[in-house]
Amino acid sequence: MDRIKFLTHGGKKILLVDFSHCTAAEVAAISSTLPSYVTEEPPNSVLLLADFTDAQFSRDAVEEIKKAAVFHRPHLRRSAWVGTESLPNAYYKSIKDFSLRELPTFKSRDEALEYLAA
Repeated sequence: MDRIKFLTHGGKKILLVDFSHCTAAEVAAISSTLPSYVTEEPPNSVLLLADFTDAQFSRDAVEEIKKAAVFHRPHLRRSAWVGTESLPNAYYKSIKDFSLRELPTFKSRDEALEYLAA
C-alpha cells in the first residue's frame, strides 16, 4: 500500500502512515492494514508518523484506528500525529483512552519528524 511506507529522517527509520485527503472508508482500510507492517518490526522499535491532513472520519474509521493502535502498541517506540485539525476531539480522546497511549500532535510533518528522530 503506497500510503504506508518507511522513510529515513535524521538517520532514523520512520513509518509514515499517510491518511491525508482520505475518505473515512480509506482511513478505515489503511488502519486495518497497518498492523501487518508494524508487527513485522521488533518490539519497541517503530517510530510512527500518522498524517491526517484533511482526512475524513466516521465511527467505523475511528474503530479501525483504535484497533490498530492497540494491536501494534508493543512494537511502537514513539508516535507522532499531524493534521489532526479535522479529527474531532471526542474521537481523538476515544482513540487515546482506548489505546492507553500518548498520541502527541504536531503542526507539521517536519516538527513530527524532528520529534521522532530525536
